[in-house]
Parts: sequence; structure tokens; C-alpha cells
Amino acid sequence: MVTIELGTFAGDILPGLLLCQGEEARALEWELRSRLVNHLLFEDDSLIPGYLPVTIPTSFVPFGLPVTARHALSSSGEDLGHHFNAQLSDLEEDFHKLGPSRYEVHLDQALARQAELNELFGDILPAKLVGHSLYACLTQDIVHIMSMEDMFFSMYDYPELFHKMMDMLAGDYLAFFDLLEREEALLPTTAGEHLAQGSYCFTNELPAQGPLTTRQVWGYMDSQESAGLSPAMYAEFVYPYYERVSSRFGLYSYGCCEAVDPFWEDCLSTATNLRKLSISPWCKEEKMGEILRNRRIVYLRKPSPNLLGVGSGLDEDAVREHFRKTARAASGCKLEIVQRDVYHINNTPGKVKQYVRLIRESLEEYWKP
Repeated sequence: MVTIELGTFAGDILPGLLLCQGEEARALEWELRSRLVNHLLFEDDSLIPGYLPVTIPTSFVPFGLPVTARHALSSSGEDLGHHFNAQLSDLEEDFHKLGPSRYEVHLDQALARQAELNELFGDILPAKLVGHSLYACLTQDIVHIMSMEDMFFSMYDYPELFHKMMDMLAGDYLAFFDLLEREEALLPTTAGEHLAQGSYCFTNELPAQGPLTTRQVWGYMDSQESAGLSPAMYAEFVYPYYERVSSRFGLYSYGCCEAVDPFWEDCLSTATNLRKLSISPWCKEEKMGEILRNRRIVYLRKPSPNLLGVGSGLDEDAVREHFRKTARAASGCKLEIVQRDVYHINNTPGKVKQYVRLIRESLEEYWKP
């Protein structure tokens, strides 16, 4: 399966296609057209459901501390980057700031949105309440309120307090999951629903009818912030809490841009419900291919965005070589390719279609079941 995540560079394509004038109408048109672009312009394997999916809004504010950030803007007002404002510095001195997390479920909003869309389009494209993967990335929550440097030093300076902080956060996520179950807000994730990182929920291992418990749906976790940790420190300070949370998922996908190979042997390999593993540009592709070969875990390849995002044309030789390497490394694995983190394509959508074609040609020639 080969898919291109449109969202990060949709601004290069969609504005010129919109015909509606009103703000709300343009937002709806953006949503509808964004579901067609991949099929019509890129010819990848992105799915177009025969309904308008409506998810149930939820909120989770870790430790009750709303995240704030400073943004860097270009001369045209485009958001180029951001820096999170630290609310904790010295963990011992600031620990009192860590309160209980706040979380809510808004089923009423989802039902109202479904009714609104059905009034507009229901006779030709019905709106449907759908599920999606649960999401819990604990170290990401930490660096949203504490600098990464201070997070690392806290493990050395205040190991007991760091464990206490992680334990509090893991417990709050489990309490949030309990609320989702009580509110009957968990719907099936078996037939193409959204799974984080540009992927989809597909399985015959989970129920296709709801309402459900968290142990009957997909989940997602990553710990990009652990890239600076040794395997031993990850095993001591991070994985026990990730394991505690992920045990509440029916199945789950793990990883974003971090290399997962250092943490496989002692930690991730023990997860019996792990079904997708991110193989980013920082992973050792061949090693992970050997590990995942003939396993029930999808080799979820995230290619370098430079191949597609840099320049107005493709370096075809570089693209072919990149995916020959992936195809050879992942032979014998369940392979899925998701191109993410491309922020501009220099207004050349034809380049994306060509890119997808080159990927497929490389896989067809070099990937072996």
C-alpha cells in the first residue's frame, strides 16, 4: 500500500480548486476535495469512503496545563515553526504545578454535526459517525510543558519524581479511556478508519460493531523525544508507562520519526498487540526487515520527505535507489509506505504522481513476499 499524506502541503493544491465563496462553504469544499485529490492527481492508494466521516470530539489536557507556544511566521504570514513555552524547569521546585489532567467527550457535538451534514448532503453522501485510533504520546506531553533538555536532566536529577510524573500521566490516560467507555464513544476501527501517521485501521482481529471497549479498537503511541535516550534509560523511564497504556488497546501502531531499532529487543518486542511499526529515515532498515520478516507486524515505511519536497522536479535515480533499498530490506514483511512531512511541492502535483509511479515500479521489481 502506497499513500501520500496530503495535509501538510494541501495549500499548494486545494486553494486553486475551490469554487465556493463563503467561509463555511469553502471549509466544506476543502474537506470534500481533499478526499479526491490523492485519487485524481496522485493515483495512490488513499481511500475514498462512500460517506462523510464524523468523529466524536474529545479533549485531553495533560496535568491540566494548557500548552502554549511562540510561532515564527514568514513575511506572508505562513507558520514556519514554533517553540513550546516551558511551564516547568526544575522538576522538584515545579512539581506542584502538575495537577490532574482534564478530559472531556462531546458526543452531542458529533451528533449535531452529523445531522447538519446530512441536511446538506445526506441524499447523495450520508454523514456517518466513525471511530479512529486512540492516541497517547506521553513524552510528547512532557516536552510540551518542559524543555527536552530539562526532561533529560530530570531523569538524572530527580528519577523518583520523573517516575511519579509519568505514572500520573499514564493513570490519567487510563481514566480518560474509562470515560470513553462509559460514554459509549468508541466505535469500530476495522475497515479504513483513521490511524495516526497517515495510515488506516484494517483488521479482522477486532469487532466491527460497537460500542466497544478500548481493548477492542486500534491505538497509537510514539516517543520521538526518546531519540536521545539509551535503550537502558528508555526501558527504565519510558517504556513501563507506555506498556501500561498500550495494554489497554486491542491493537496498536508505534513510532513516528524516531528510530525504533534501539528499543526493540528489550521493550517493543514484548508487546503482543503491536501490529504496525514506524520505519523512519533514522531506522536501520535492513535490521528492522530481519526483525519483522514473517511477523504479524506491518513494516510501516516513512521515506525521506526530501525526495518529494525539494525542487520542482524529481531525481528519478535517487527515488528508485531509495525504494530499491526499502524493497529489499522489507522483503518477506507486510509492507506499507506512507509519505509524510512534505510541506511544499513547488506547485507541481504531477511530480507527486510520478513519484508514486516510481515507488510502485521499484516495489514490483525488488520486493518479494
